[in-house]
Amino acid sequence: MASAPGKVTLFGEHAIVYGYPAIVTAIGRRVWVTAESRRDDAVVIAALDLRVPGVVVTYRGNDVIIGTDYGKTLSAVAYLRKAIEITSDYLGARGGVNLTVRSEMPVGAGLGTSAAVSVATIAAYSKVLGYELRRDEIAKLGWEVEKAVQGIASPMDTAIASFGGTIKIWKEGKEFVRRELDVSIEEPLIIGYVERQHTTAEMVKAVKNLKEKYEELVELIMKAIGRLTNEAERALLQGDVVRVGTLMNMNHGLLEALNVSTMKLSQIVYAARAAGALGAKLTGAGGGGAVIALASKDGAERVELAVKLHSSMTLRTTLGAPGVTTRTLEE
Repeated sequence: MASAPGKVTLFGEHAIVYGYPAIVTAIGRRVWVTAESRRDDAVVIAALDLRVPGVVVTYRGNDVIIGTDYGKTLSAVAYLRKAIEITSDYLGARGGVNLTVRSEMPVGAGLGTSAAVSVATIAAYSKVLGYELRRDEIAKLGWEVEKAVQGIASPMDTAIASFGGTIKIWKEGKEFVRRELDVSIEEPLIIGYVERQHTTAEMVKAVKNLKEKYEELVELIMKAIGRLTNEAERALLQGDVVRVGTLMNMNHGLLEALNVSTMKLSQIVYAARAAGALGAKLTGAGGGGAVIALASKDGAERVELAVKLHSSMTLRTTLGAPGVTTRTLEE
């Protein structure tokens, strides 16, 4: 059995596309993959609770159209299949396997579920085959899975799923560089989710179009996000949660300036702040998705209630969770 954590981007989304740093942390919600060898060469996948985050109801005249995110669950299963294929090629070994997947996170909420699925599958399957892969190997293979399924992906999500904790990541030339941060913040993080209106790819393209139209202004925003992220690194290392919260609020304002927030996302942000959150911002690409709110230990209940009133799903978690772990079922 292997497990890997989900993640949230604390600072720097979108700016990282243009070479500026981002800070991402593993959260205390995990994906669990159990791998059991088979006598034949079949791969059997039981995705028991890859939950989907919502239902969309559309009214057109007298017609009611109900849509679900069921397809996202099928997409998540594709990561398992590709993880088996890429791991087999890397090890030069193959074997039939029964895979059982359980998740504490929904698919498509921007919490790194696909990366956690990929990383946990690679770790569990390789161990069934008799191999103990290093974390850096798992991260690299996980990135290959994400690129194969999505077409394009940064190594950020699979790195944090593999190593856990909190990392700063940025691009130097064509290469991504990461640094692990020794962060010991114990204050709870409240996550609120609303349905996605646009995909990550669509939001990245929208920011690119805005930058082409207002290049100098958007570049100033990106530079500000980069400087803010560097300041946030210092605040996180010092355990200064008040300054971390203030910088989260500033980061959200800059993301609003890039037009990636939505009315529903900002409603959650301002409701959380009104309830006493130290800081709140959207996390990820925007266009719907998730908001994170850093709460004080004695104010978490109020913040969580405020977020819940405006969200279709709410989670309470912690920062800097452990990375991928494995154990045999007999342990």
